[in-house]
Amino acid sequence: MAKGKEIRLKRLFNKESKNLIVVPMDHGVSLGPIDGLVDMPEAIGKVAKGGADAVLLHKGIVKNCFSGETGLIVHISASTKADPDPNYKTLVSSVEEAIRLGADGVSVHINIGAKNGPEMIRQLGYVADACDRWGMPLLAMMYPRGDKIDNEHNPEWIKLAVRVGVELGADIIKTNYTGDIDSFREVVSGCPVPIVIAGGPKMGSDKEVLEMVSSAMKAGARGVSIGRNVFQHKSPEKMVRALAAIVHQGESVDKAVELL
Repeated sequence: MAKGKEIRLKRLFNKESKNLIVVPMDHGVSLGPIDGLVDMPEAIGKVAKGGADAVLLHKGIVKNCFSGETGLIVHISASTKADPDPNYKTLVSSVEEAIRLGADGVSVHINIGAKNGPEMIRQLGYVADACDRWGMPLLAMMYPRGDKIDNEHNPEWIKLAVRVGVELGADIIKTNYTGDIDSFREVVSGCPVPIVIAGGPKMGSDKEVLEMVSSAMKAGARGVSIGRNVFQHKSPEKMVRALAAIVHQGESVDKAVELL
């Protein structure tokens, strides 16, 4: 592994637990200024205070709203809900620009099963090559999503999506949790790089989120990349602390709930 990539990965992952809590805040491009992401400096400050290892942002938010409060992953692909096919993510920035912005990593979003899936796969390979060239960690958001996908949490589809990301050079994989420990353990066993789980849509209760995270960690996940269930929480700071209790300290769900 290139020295620069090794150093940046150490910045991202917690030094003691070797795990990772990312709070993605890239939703403004896809959905607009949704609840929790209207005042971006405030939103970033809250999760940083709670102990997030990194935030994930688009380049314009980094330029205007980020002050180095926590680790930084620059997201370089995007689509909007107004697009003909919102599942098609196109590149909107570069590894070189992320370096200029001070990033510790970059991320791309790939939907396996989408109509433009082959083009997104090509982009993934291109970005992975650039990341290796510049010593930049690559987080690949790998989701089974599109007309051919009957269930985005189906373990077989998730195993395929994760493996595509690994095969094409990602250093960290973000994907959906399958719903149970045994099937997610199968996903982890076929992935030689760290996996972090997505939070998905806003859930009905905090305990539901924390139970999912606890199960994923028991199955071998190395952390979380959870957005709406953190930044739309009544106290994002406390929610990050609850996640950290499980991800970094190995506490039970009940102990984590006590922090909320």
